[in-house]
Amino acid sequence: MGRRTVRKPADYDQRKEKFLINVEEDIILDFVKIFGNNNPVHIEIGSGKGEFISQKCRENRDINYIGIELNPHRITSIMKKLDLAEDTNVKLLNHYVDKNIIKVIPQYSIPVIYIQHPDPWPKRRHHKYRLINQPFIDALSLMLTPEGKVEIATDHPGYSEWIIEHFQERVDFKALFENGFSFERQAGHIETYFEEVKRAEGFEPRFMFYQKLNQLKR
Repeated sequence: MGRRTVRKPADYDQRKEKFLINVEEDIILDFVKIFGNNNPVHIEIGSGKGEFISQKCRENRDINYIGIELNPHRITSIMKKLDLAEDTNVKLLNHYVDKNIIKVIPQYSIPVIYIQHPDPWPKRRHHKYRLINQPFIDALSLMLTPEGKVEIATDHPGYSEWIIEHFQERVDFKALFENGFSFERQAGHIETYFEEVKRAEGFEPRFMFYQKLNQLKR
């Protein structure tokens, strides 16, 4: 079966112009120019169907949001959820996240990064495809401000253990939950499509929050 396509809305070009950030080679994004204000910028990595970022931006109009998503069909789905007139504090970025992300995102500029239910790749032979690894955490550290936070949610126990172990290896991050994770929904929690599906199957999400320590390198 081929990859499912997403029908583009009639005003797709207008939405693309409004919400999708155009990346120019060797030019770091100017958030003030992009959003027209000095509000803090939060990032969601892997915005999926867009439930999280589309609601988050409406609940916090004094915060700007950038959703980073590689799948162009999902970017289309997210754009369809956004309001052209009202959602002025959200943009989308089609970009891979590794150490080169600071050629696009200003270094040490992001106070909060969200990662909601990344693909757990449960089979051992597929673990190499998991999003959370040391080079990826390096990229997070490069983007985050000192004392910035990473908020991660997963419903897969094995992946939560993997994430905790990877962050335990770091000296530039500390866990904000005593046991590494919490089952309690946090203030402002937004339930995504994938979370809703897994909850119905009996899988409760685990929330893992990490704070970057006030140092530049591990």
